[in-house]
Formats: sequence, C-alpha cells, structure tokens
Amino acid sequence: MIVARIRWVAVFLLVQALAFLSPELSKGQTSSSTALTGRVSSPEEGRMEGVLVSAKGEGSSLTITVVSDSQGRYSFPRGRLEPGQYSLRIRAVGYDLDGPGRVAIPAEKTAQADLRLRRTHDLASQLTNAEWLLSAPGTREQKTELFECVSCHTLERSFRSRYNKDELITVVQRMGTYAAGTTPERPQITPNRPEGGRDRIPAEAIEYLSTVNLSDVPQWRFPLKTLPRPKGKATRVVITEYDLPRPHAMPHDAIVDSKGAVWYSDFGEQYLGRLDPKSGKVVEYDVPVFRSGMPTGFRVVEFDPEGTIWLSMSGQGAVGRFDPATRKFQTWNVPKGLNGASGVMPRYSNVDGKVWILAGGMVQRLDVKTGEWERETINVFRDLPKNLPVATRPQSIYDIFSDSKNNLYVSVFRSEYIGRLDARTKKVSFYETPTFDSGPRRARFDNQDRLWFAEYRGNKIAMFDTKTERIREWEIPSPFSGPYEVVLDKGGYAWAGGMMTDRVARLHTQTGEIVEYMLPRSTNIRRVDVDNSANPPTFWAGNNHGASLIKVEPLE
Repeated sequence: MIVARIRWVAVFLLVQALAFLSPELSKGQTSSSTALTGRVSSPEEGRMEGVLVSAKGEGSSLTITVVSDSQGRYSFPRGRLEPGQYSLRIRAVGYDLDGPGRVAIPAEKTAQADLRLRRTHDLASQLTNAEWLLSAPGTREQKTELFECVSCHTLERSFRSRYNKDELITVVQRMGTYAAGTTPERPQITPNRPEGGRDRIPAEAIEYLSTVNLSDVPQWRFPLKTLPRPKGKATRVVITEYDLPRPHAMPHDAIVDSKGAVWYSDFGEQYLGRLDPKSGKVVEYDVPVFRSGMPTGFRVVEFDPEGTIWLSMSGQGAVGRFDPATRKFQTWNVPKGLNGASGVMPRYSNVDGKVWILAGGMVQRLDVKTGEWERETINVFRDLPKNLPVATRPQSIYDIFSDSKNNLYVSVFRSEYIGRLDARTKKVSFYETPTFDSGPRRARFDNQDRLWFAEYRGNKIAMFDTKTERIREWEIPSPFSGPYEVVLDKGGYAWAGGMMTDRVARLHTQTGEIVEYMLPRSTNIRRVDVDNSANPPTFWAGNNHGASLIKVEPLE
C-alpha cells in the first residue's frame, strides 16, 4: 500500500510539473489535429480562461490567435501553424507573459507550451478606450463626447496628457486643422483650414477632460477598471491578422468580393489594396491624385452589381471606379462648389443607371452611362420638420446607403435619426431611433431591404424595417463599445466591430444573444464585412491604426 501511494504521488507530481513547463522546455507529442497546445495560469488565478494567445512564425506576415477555455487550455489547429519557430504573445488585461514566449513547432507532432502570467506593472498601458471611460468619473454625455478623439489616437494619450483647460483648447484647435486620415505619427494638415475647423469637441468636453487627465496631479484620482475577459462561447474562435506591406497603411473599409478576396481603402494614402487570404499575398494599386497639396487617403470602397469597385476620394474631391479585370481607374471630379467626396453608393445602380455620392454634406447623382452629374444638388435637411429635436442641433450626414430600388438612406451622425430620400420624388423622410443621441454611423441593407446600422454613441446594433418603418435595437454588453458598422450574414447573425473595446459583437437575431470576441491588440475598427462562402461565415475588418486586416472565425 505504501509503495502504491508513493507511485501515485510521483505520478501526480510529474503531471503538475508538466503543467507548468515554460515554452522553451516544452516537448512534442504525437497528434493529428493540434499543432500547439498548453495551459495558461497565474499565481493569482491559477488556470485562466479568456486569455488570448497569439503565435507568429519567423518571417511571417500572419499572426494566429486562439483563446484559453475554462480550464486554461488553448489549442492551435494543425492547419493554422506550419512547422517552425514561433514567437508567442498574450492579451489579458492586468497581466504580462512571464518569459520570452518562444516555441518550436515540429512536423506531425503537437508542441506543448504552458504559459505563466504575472501581474503587470503598467495597467494603464493595457486599457482599451472603453475601459478608460469606464474608470473615469462623469456622466455618459461627458464621456461620449470623447468618442471623437479615437479617430486619430487612443484615449490613453488624452488621459495621460498634462494640459490644463486653457492649454487643451489650444491643442484641440490645432488638431482641428488636421484631415481625417491623421495619426500622431503622420498628421495631415488641410491647407487654408482655420484652426478649429474640424473641431467637433465642445468646450464642456474639453473642460471635463482637464479634470480627469494628469494636468494637476501626478496620478489619476480614480481607480483603473477593466472589463471581464472572454468566457464560454467567446473563447471558441480563431483570429488571423494579415500584416500589410506598408507599416503606415490605414485600412478603413474592408469588403469581400465573390471570390473571397478582401479589398481595402487606405485612409491616409492613395492606395487601393487587395488581399488573397489563401496565399496571404497583398497587391496595392496607386489611386490617382487630383489635388496636389491636399490630404490624401479615402474612406469608402463599395461594389456595384458587376463587381466593379467604387471609391470616394475625400480630400481629392473625386469619385472613382476600378475594374479588377483591367486594373484601370475611371474617375470623375465632383461638381463645382462641392467640397470633397466622403461617400459613394453604387450598389443598386443597375436599377436606374445612377450612382449616389455624398460631398460637402450634400447629395448628388452620377449617370454612369453618360458620365454626367445631375443638375440638382440635394440638401437632405431642406425640408426638415421644425418640430423634430434634431432641427435645433447642427446636422451632418455621416454616410449614404441605398435599398434595392436605389432609394437613398442617410445616417444623421450627431443625432438619433436616419433619413430616406425617395429617388423619384426627392421627398425626404426622417425616422427616430428609440435611443436619444444614438449616433447612427455606417449601415448595410440585407436581402429583405432591412437596414442594419450601428448606433455609435448609443452602444447598440439597430435594424430599420422599411416595410413597417420601425426601428429595433439590441444593446451590446460591453459599455462604450462604439460600434461603427453592422452587417448581417447568411446565418442570421448581425456583426459589429467596436472602435472603443477592441471587441467584435455577433448578434443572434432570433434569440437576441450577443457574443463578443476580443481582438489580439488595440484595433481601430471601421467598416466591417462577412464572407458568406465560409461555414460558418467569417468576419473581416481592418485595423485602421495597426496596418493589418483581421479575420474572425467563430468555431460554433
């Protein structure tokens, strides 16, 4: 009996020791389906669920990420990691990887790499934009005004700033001269724009920021709060990041064509890109420059019914069409008097031969066959009823969308309204979301002519039924998510990407369940799309500040 007990104790101790091996000491095990596996643990929590583990091969442009389950176990499918040397990194707010994080993956065997984590010494550097707002005191209204900051940089920069109120006013006025496709590393100044010309942050918000930054204290007066790590279904996912060739690339829109290729716009430079996910190859095409000295980069890329790609060249004051077969551009300058071209909508141009554009806050149509602009420039707000609350506030159209009859819909960003412009009568109707100041942003029609859109300030996914003229909303679980766009997949799931949380939300439209998938690193998500040829459908987005494209594959 004593000998048997000693043997069992020895076996137990051996198992425990193997469970805490570092990546450098891990051994290969025979397996047909798993390339790399292990457990994630820390002294504080033991085995840890919801830790993102990312692997990148030497010299590779791909990073593959999986998430640890309720037992702390993570696994990389064999088809995702080729044999070779890999560097590992983790994402778990409040923790750092304890060790160098390297592992060798052998052929036809499973590598074992158990990861130990330690408490971080710099929690502030790990917080998402949403976690900064969650931590700081103040009202929802005060905090959502800071949403405008994240177009160019994270809120960490704002909360770490040491400017007082007066100094912040000067800084914000200077930033108002920058074009939209700006980052701290590569600011673009718009010529002849007065200081504060792009300033949409009110004085009250600037004063609020001066009370929560480090202007008069060495450390924040409030404790730093974090959102829960993923758990349950949110851990059942594989995420792939595709590095783009240029380190300063700013992928804004990412859309999937009928062959599974992903096309993207560059928000900072004149490039249209195409990624082949099967090979990982990226090809970029030079987009013409029309206005020398004006800001470069563009936001919108959109398919027409023939699969030709249209783009709106914001500061360049033009729209273009790119033929993937001939690899040639055809371009049109916007009508005289209109400033820029921030939106283009050709999706149903086959109905009447017209492509909608948004330029200088006005709407116009281009006749594709003749290449001529219509004479009438439409002010969507010209007949805005005076009794609507939005009539008392500054109005701005964020983007345009068309239904199957090529009627135009607009999102009124600094409000709670979407609008419909009848293509035949030019009559405009407005529809109010149930949530005040919801901030409708980007949208997409499904095959039932229902408009799915993101409520950026309202933290919700919304759907407008054009038949009943009713709007339905679903709140995203993580506060201050800042969803940018919504798209419906063939399985009935609505997807949205949070600019503030680095999380992708998948809504089951029948049950109302929302699963949020955490992304491996800080990700400024803009437009999103789904690849319905995959089973289940996969999600795509660009990391606008991270020079990469991201694919999210749910495993259930």
